[in-house]
Amino acid sequence: MTIIVHHLENSRSQRVLWMLEELGLAYEVRRYARNPRTMLAPPELKRVHPLGKSPVIEDGGNVVAETGAIVEYLLEKGDGRLAPPAHRDAVLRHRFFLHYAEGSLMPPLLVMLVIGKLGLLGRPARPRIQAMIDTHLDYLEGELAGREWLVGDGLTAADIIMSFPVEAARMRGGLDARRPNLMAWLARIHARPAYRAALERGGPYSFA
Repeated sequence: MTIIVHHLENSRSQRVLWMLEELGLAYEVRRYARNPRTMLAPPELKRVHPLGKSPVIEDGGNVVAETGAIVEYLLEKGDGRLAPPAHRDAVLRHRFFLHYAEGSLMPPLLVMLVIGKLGLLGRPARPRIQAMIDTHLDYLEGELAGREWLVGDGLTAADIIMSFPVEAARMRGGLDARRPNLMAWLARIHARPAYRAALERGGPYSFA
């Protein structure tokens, strides 16, 4: 059965398309454009899920929202693909990154986005938020020392869910060549054929 992905342009849902490409699962993309004035999702998404957010997937009778929940759902369908190595340390590390991406790393990046829209009013808060982001980026730079991927020797769902906040950090969080491990990890992601195929299916995505 084909999975339907309700995909908002320039959003977290790009990761879902990439994961589906890596897993080789059949899917259909239903694209939604942001409101050009507010940059919010259109009201049509509320017909799919009451929160009106993206990503949302439909699979048979199941409607699944929230990126982390979708990633776990797709992992169950993946027959072990993109899962961590089957030992306790790797499983715990993988679980950590599945929650860390949206629970800890993304919030200060969202605050920085809001600060940027406030102009002079937001300027006093910028150094404090940047310091928070730097703490996360330094942590991740260390975690990738001597590693190509976040968990084990190959790509896992942890890398997929972490891709968007790190891309956002490169765009507005100060990530640059001063953190070569993170930049190399991001380059490996962007070079993957499945990532490129997902971009073609998903349409405009300014974070790549």
